[in-house]
Amino acid sequence: MHYPAIKVNREKLRYNTSILIDKCGRLGIEIIPVTKVYCGMPEIAEASVKAGAKMLADSRIENIKKLKVLDVPKMLLRIPMLSQADEIIENVDISLNSEYKTIKTLSEKALQKGRIHKIVLMIDLGDLREGVWYEDAVEFADRIIKLPGIKLVGVGTNLTCYGGVIPNSENLGLLASLANEIEKKYNLKLSIVSGGNSSSLHLVDKNKVPKGINQLRLGEAIVLGNETAYGERIEGTYGDVFTYMAEIIELKEKPSVPIGEIGVDAFGEKPVFTDRGIRKRAILASGRQDLKVDGIQPRDKNAIVIGASSDHMIIDVSDCSREYRVGDIMEFDLDYGALLAAFTSEYVEKVIE
Repeated sequence: MHYPAIKVNREKLRYNTSILIDKCGRLGIEIIPVTKVYCGMPEIAEASVKAGAKMLADSRIENIKKLKVLDVPKMLLRIPMLSQADEIIENVDISLNSEYKTIKTLSEKALQKGRIHKIVLMIDLGDLREGVWYEDAVEFADRIIKLPGIKLVGVGTNLTCYGGVIPNSENLGLLASLANEIEKKYNLKLSIVSGGNSSSLHLVDKNKVPKGINQLRLGEAIVLGNETAYGERIEGTYGDVFTYMAEIIELKEKPSVPIGEIGVDAFGEKPVFTDRGIRKRAILASGRQDLKVDGIQPRDKNAIVIGASSDHMIIDVSDCSREYRVGDIMEFDLDYGALLAAFTSEYVEKVIE
């Protein structure tokens, strides 16, 4: 094995998916696993499909193309780029949309290819990321319905990711109400009312999901076992599906505060140090070019992450019960941002168990 590396336990990922399918299924809610954090690797996504997932979602067309080997529908999460309209019609079953110009272009491309492209109309309920403003959603739907080659199959929203707005019975109730109004006004049936992401799971546990919400798009809940409204662990899920591993390349006792005038580091930041005296410091062959260092936690609970440059990570191992040596491998848990960066880095080997 080459290092740094990230190891994936597919059985734990499958188990997490199955737990969430059962939990949400009891309320009539389908979960759509989001594959972007592991860059749409089909070997990993397959674990969610084996658990019973009926659809997969990703924000990037490049990842969705990788997923074509898995025989389930694919959903594009990020609002489509006009420049990718051809690719979207060719590779995506359902896309989330909010711009009429883009939907019209998808309509034209679908007609050229003799296809019907399904879309979910995204509605902004106040988080201020993507979506038609909720007061305009019903009239906007009318314009979409009239386009050939396009089928409006649902409405959806995104909360927490940008504005930090927490899903509740009121804002998701508004989404369900708008879906109902669109159905009645235009005499159609919407099969999808997508109530957000892992931040909506706290409502599932409290049985407070408004009637009519029938889909959640889940990333962190599956890969890390967390709901993201309050950062709570989801009971019964694994938090160690992924393990980050890096090799010690230097191990020495040194002062804990640099000697000399302190300026800015390689990233334009002025570092601050705490004087702990002479400490044993391990340097690992991994840095900010490999992952988001402030998003990792050593599995050795007595180790302390001091900091990192682009290629080196410094760990205080003075209080560790294990006697580390050069060449030893240290293991880490990652938060969502660190996991995303590690999978995106070409310098981190991916090991799938």
